[in-house]
Amino acid sequence: MTLIVGLGNPTKQYENTRHNVGFMLIDLLKSPEFIDVSSAKFQGELYKFKNTLLLKPQTYMNLSGNSVKAVNDFYKPDRIIVIHDDLDLNFGAVRFKKGGSSGGHNGIKSIDNLIGNDYERVRIGIGRKGNAANFVLGEFSQAEKEYLDKILIHCKEAVVELLKSDINAISQKFSIKKGVEI
Repeated sequence: MTLIVGLGNPTKQYENTRHNVGFMLIDLLKSPEFIDVSSAKFQGELYKFKNTLLLKPQTYMNLSGNSVKAVNDFYKPDRIIVIHDDLDLNFGAVRFKKGGSSGGHNGIKSIDNLIGNDYERVRIGIGRKGNAANFVLGEFSQAEKEYLDKILIHCKEAVVELLKSDINAISQKFSIKKGVEI
């Protein structure tokens, strides 16, 4: 079984913010075949189809690990893939890795603290401007919105392929190194 986690913050207030690209990608991946298996014990929206779970933690970013740990403890997936925004990558850059440091991302830190860092990551670049906290909780600019759908569709294709392949092959095929000049 594979658990795919998209990081973000719940509520309408954060719906279109940079920090929520993980949630946005889960929404794209969630086809009608996925059944809602959410439960209070999972602290998140959880969907299942065959051997794939899609999770949107509802704990707010800094406590994402609580939800991931609850689902991990119950379903014991063989593989975990976490999708998240990355301030250190230019807007539109996409990278893939397994393990490594959190890079200061509080959602990743929370997961690492509770289950370790032996999972795969899809890092979606959002760039960095000004105060990091305000920036990640801000909405995409109009210019960014014009590219966002293309970036998310590219990432969806990558994740679908990742389910059938390994992180190194997907990294070579789907990484976008420079991102988009905005």
